Amino acid sequence: MTRTPHGTVTVGGIRIGNDQPLVLIAGPCVIESESMTERIARTLEKTARRMKVPLIFKCSYDKANRSSIKSYRGPGLEEGLEILERLKRRIDAPLLIDVHSVDEIPAAEAVADILQIPAFMCRQTDLVVAAARTGKIINVKKGQFLAPWDVRNVVDKAMSVGNRQILLTERGVSFGYNNLVVDMRGLTVMKGLGCPVIFDATHSVQLPGGRGTSTGGQREFIWPLARAAVAVGVAAVFMEVHPDPARALSDGPNAIPLSALPGGLRQLMAIDRTVKSF
Repeated sequence: MTRTPHGTVTVGGIRIGNDQPLVLIAGPCVIESESMTERIARTLEKTARRMKVPLIFKCSYDKANRSSIKSYRGPGLEEGLEILERLKRRIDAPLLIDVHSVDEIPAAEAVADILQIPAFMCRQTDLVVAAARTGKIINVKKGQFLAPWDVRNVVDKAMSVGNRQILLTERGVSFGYNNLVVDMRGLTVMKGLGCPVIFDATHSVQLPGGRGTSTGGQREFIWPLARAAVAVGVAAVFMEVHPDPARALSDGPNAIPLSALPGGLRQLMAIDRTVKSF
């Protein structure tokens, strides 16, 4: 199962690697409006600059995997990418965007620095291969249904077209009904595949479908799990943030208030420095 390490992945001057300083991947779940998306991005940019942590901004133009047909999905591919393209010219951070189908990839790759494969889609061979074929960095969210060692099959699919710029993200595994659990051993297992490993601290505390027609979450466990994951040693933490999570149109119950980010992030960076100094 152990592979020769691929080394670090570099985007926008940011080195992402399990032995590199911690990187922050953060942003809103989905575009609610252009003004709010820019507000969040600029706040994150200022926070990252002040705290001297590398930032990758993430945001979605469409959330295809929703609990209910009535759930808010976002502005859609065309309008959403126009918003993100304008935003990219205004901020100094690489952009991560998730794609849900092969047809979306040509438009998304023109804007994104990193293409993300959603957890529910990580076994879709055509999607993984098409995304990898672009030559872009690929971030694969590990499915809630996968054991960590099974991710090697996804890595093999991406590598089959010569792409070695692969990131792997842990976001919890199904544990009974409407619940997820994080096995910290899985972070070490996935690091053994030779790819930078990311911990998604916010999706890992989801309660999928826990509200019947929407997903719930346990925000109080975000920082404890994030601290534990950073103590194991990861390349980056992935977090969804919002100015007012109670009013968020998607994933509010497991989003971090923007105002709470600096304090928690300061702890993560201290742990990361300690772990990686050995």
